[in-house]
Amino acid sequence: MKVAGLGFRSNASVASLREALDAAGGPEGLAAVATVSDKADAVALRALAQELGLPIRGIPAEMLAEIETATQSGFSRSRFGTGSVAEAAAVAAAGRGARLISVRAVSQDRTATAAIAEGDGE
Repeated sequence: MKVAGLGFRSNASVASLREALDAAGGPEGLAAVATVSDKADAVALRALAQELGLPIRGIPAEMLAEIETATQSGFSRSRFGTGSVAEAAAVAAAGRGARLISVRAVSQDRTATAAIAEGDGE
């Protein structure tokens, strides 16, 4: 199962989320999108998920903090306890044995990041 993890600022647009996702490899074959639980109801994320026909998986921040990430953002580390919300959310949502198949990609306006992981879905 492939899942896209998304990290984003409160002012990120649907276009920024889409751009980050496309830079990470695109939506083809995805089973879901995931982010930190506190942002799972964001308007832009809901709009993108609806556009793609995918469910949103909210991952508790405490769970994200336990996941090692390939990239490191000082902001993400201080706010969420993980180097990349996008990478950690993708890995957490993809299930056991999940591995990143695309590290964090950033939108040009730097308001959104995306990463893709693949796992067994459990």
